[in-house]
Amino acid sequence: MSVDRAWRRVARAALERGIRSAGPSYPAGHRPSEAMVNADAEHPAAQGTITIDHEQDGTGGPGTRPADRDSDALDSGRHQLTTEGTGPPRGEGTRFRTDVQALRAVAVLAVLLNHLWPGRLAGGYVGVDVFFVISGFLISSHLCRELDGTGRVRLGRFYARRIRRLLPAAFLVLVLTMVGAYFLMPYPRWAETARHAVASALYGENWLLTVESVNYSAADAAPSLVQHYWSLSVEEQFYLVWPLLLFLLFKVRLRRARFAGVAVVAAASLAFCVYYTAHAPSQAYFVTPTRVWEFAVGALVALAGARLALPAGVAGVASFAGLAMIIGPAVAYGPTTAFPGYLALVPTVGTALVIIAGNRGAKQWHTPLSAARPVQWLGNISYSLYLWHWPLILLAPFAIGQVLTARDKLVILAVSLLLAAASKVLVEDRGLAWRPRRRPTGLTFAAMAAGMAVLALVAGALNWSYERQVVQAGQQIASAAPSSCHGADAMVSRNDCHNRFGPAQVVAMGPANAYFQVPRECRQIDDNMAGATKTTLVCDFSQHDPTPEVVWLLGDSHALHWQGAVMALARERKWLVKFGGLGGCPFAKVDFTGYRGPADDGFKRTCKEWTERMADVVAADRPSTVFLSFFARMEPADDGTGRSQTAQYRDGLEPYWRAWADAGAHVVVLADPPLNGDVRPADCVTLNPDDPLACAVDRNVAQPRDPLAEAARSSREPAVSLVDLTDYFCDRRKCYAVIGNVAVYYDANHLNLEFTRDLAPMLAAALDRATGHQ
Repeated sequence: MSVDRAWRRVARAALERGIRSAGPSYPAGHRPSEAMVNADAEHPAAQGTITIDHEQDGTGGPGTRPADRDSDALDSGRHQLTTEGTGPPRGEGTRFRTDVQALRAVAVLAVLLNHLWPGRLAGGYVGVDVFFVISGFLISSHLCRELDGTGRVRLGRFYARRIRRLLPAAFLVLVLTMVGAYFLMPYPRWAETARHAVASALYGENWLLTVESVNYSAADAAPSLVQHYWSLSVEEQFYLVWPLLLFLLFKVRLRRARFAGVAVVAAASLAFCVYYTAHAPSQAYFVTPTRVWEFAVGALVALAGARLALPAGVAGVASFAGLAMIIGPAVAYGPTTAFPGYLALVPTVGTALVIIAGNRGAKQWHTPLSAARPVQWLGNISYSLYLWHWPLILLAPFAIGQVLTARDKLVILAVSLLLAAASKVLVEDRGLAWRPRRRPTGLTFAAMAAGMAVLALVAGALNWSYERQVVQAGQQIASAAPSSCHGADAMVSRNDCHNRFGPAQVVAMGPANAYFQVPRECRQIDDNMAGATKTTLVCDFSQHDPTPEVVWLLGDSHALHWQGAVMALARERKWLVKFGGLGGCPFAKVDFTGYRGPADDGFKRTCKEWTERMADVVAADRPSTVFLSFFARMEPADDGTGRSQTAQYRDGLEPYWRAWADAGAHVVVLADPPLNGDVRPADCVTLNPDDPLACAVDRNVAQPRDPLAEAARSSREPAVSLVDLTDYFCDRRKCYAVIGNVAVYYDANHLNLEFTRDLAPMLAAALDRATGHQ
């Protein structure tokens, strides 16, 4: 028996066992890529067998087989897209692409270090961009092989393989994360976790995060336990359309036309990415159209194939430059970088250069390191490692009851590696190896549906538990006995409270504590819209008085979080209260730059137009009092003169103040309360329920200078008064997170509604002093 016949028999036996022994070959110069990957070109962190094809002399050779066949049979022809085939491919050998595997290791390590030590590797998020390029390269290589070799794309088999490869591990982590949230996290996080888990299972997490990024009230919300699934969602959405696009392009006989078609898609996506990043940076990070070009860059490398086999010297320079273009942004970029935008070109092109440099198949300068077993092992488990690390980082503080230390983070890193290695062997590999003999595609989809049903059941149970806790927490707050030492009253010296800073009765901040929960007397109206956002509430406590005293509360969410005190006072004094607020928008005629970072031009324009219009509306309403407050410390102004924030805000506010005073109003500026999440962990009270004094912060740190308060203090307008209630949050040395057995803050920088209601008498006294009504 000839060696060739023996090899064919071995290859046939391997195929019967479902093992791919070699890929199809292509006529010289027409391969989609020298690097061919098995059918599992999944999320690039997921391991697939990477091979490189060496052309033969046209006579065939080891590894030759008629076409790229899979052991899974299609259960229905309706899953196929067929076109004329290009004929049987020629044979080629195979070689494992250690450089691509090493890129996976680099990418997942960058993301992991960024999440554990964001201050040390602030731009590590570019690892996701590396993943996207690899994914586009691998999946396009596989699809091009199938199209060139068989003239068709078997969609059923293609998607079934994705399901077997990706979903078992993804679903396992989602379910266990929800279980962990139930046992370890405060109940207000349960509903959010369930919602995001379902979105992740449906591969729509990136769109949910996009919607939430537009919501200002969600800007300070704690991160989701599964928000890292956004990148998997983008990839699966890409997988839905990419086979169809390549099929249509392959109907064009000219290979240059195929390359040009993908290039057009890449250019269009990149142009949109640059535009959208400039105009809506928060949303641009997550939406799929801004990321398609990164996959397309990988696809272009795959389509160019052997024509991109560089000489040894050039390949070495290309791989060095490529790695520098990945590592450099990981170090230099940060949370305020306008990303993705055109800056994403750097790691994207860098990844492409590394892949291109490896096309020639020879050893390179980095091979001793990139091919080392630890690096290859890390690349091998990178998909599971990506899934596990983020929930562990967020759950760990609640499990150990403290903010993570460097040692804790090293333990998390080790546990993540162990779980990833175990799930790779026990879940990923077994899921991929599961291939029913009968109707494998249909059974695979049925298994996916069953997994989603289990996940939905767990999410539903978690959400049901949340609703029960909401009811119980509301009853607990309502049943609290009145006390002169409750909440802010504990800071009144005459009340002689001996344990002012003891544990909070309610630690977890739920809907009953939400600063935005307004009384039943309030209704939202469509007047004074800011774009599509409703901004105005009318709250009638006048008991139908035909000529009620009108009071306005204006600002952003830092005006809204005072409404507990204002509304309590309004009910007592029978006011008609009107609230006008736009999140993240300072109520001043200033050159606003953005909340906690650059805002897009559209929002800055909306903010400016809305404040100018609302100022006129308030003056025309002729109120008796205008309360004003906003988060000026995190909403800087820059008119290009270099003047202080106080000076710019004073000049931007006094025209409004004069107009309101001329209309008969007294302007009361509410000084911002001490900072919370910027000076202590936002979950500090939850992590220290029995020792809230651990959350105390020096007063000069927690209450830095506030441009709004300084502007009011230095104003020459007699009708303007500053009300500063800091002494009810702090003593002379410290500011506290729990006072009078009540948590002071609802979230990272908004007040607990229960606490602000206790401030109503203090606000009333300050108002009377300011207006001379004592």
